[in-house]
Amino acid sequence: MTADSHTTELVVLADEQGAPCGTADKATVHTTDTPLHFAFSCYLLNDAGEVLVTRRALSKKTWPGVWTNAMCGHPGPGEKEAEALVRRGTQELGIDPADVDEIRCVLPDFSYRAVDSSGIVEWEICPVFTARLHGEVHPRPEEVDSYEWVAPAELVASVSGTPFAFSPWMVSQLAHEELRRAIGA
Repeated sequence: MTADSHTTELVVLADEQGAPCGTADKATVHTTDTPLHFAFSCYLLNDAGEVLVTRRALSKKTWPGVWTNAMCGHPGPGEKEAEALVRRGTQELGIDPADVDEIRCVLPDFSYRAVDSSGIVEWEICPVFTARLHGEVHPRPEEVDSYEWVAPAELVASVSGTPFAFSPWMVSQLAHEELRRAIGA
């Protein structure tokens, strides 16, 4: 426990070969010298075949106000990525875990390194998932400023035409044909 009585969220660090090599406090790991660590990205599809995009809260440490995929997060020590995805969906988007199914890892080997305009680095081994959501989203304002359900082809066209308006990881992820096929673009 921290001094404010909240549980410390740990991220799992990775070595140069992509193997776990320790943990760090999520609240302090993202700096101008962020170590390589494990994460995940998820694209949620609704029953109409639309994909959820979210605008990151303006209070976020990295890429505030930027549009991105439905959610991202970090699996904790010993936590499977799909479990972390469901946990994060509840924390970030207020979704009922019972409303999520068809979880599929589409880009198991995706990784990236990006530097925000403030100098903060994201450096992650970040498998990319798709999942089906059969319920509603109730985003937490400290995580999500706003959201939209969009046609997959329109999302791909928007990201291609204005990549600067989107997170760098989403731009890189949508360059992969496997992901575009998986979301129906």
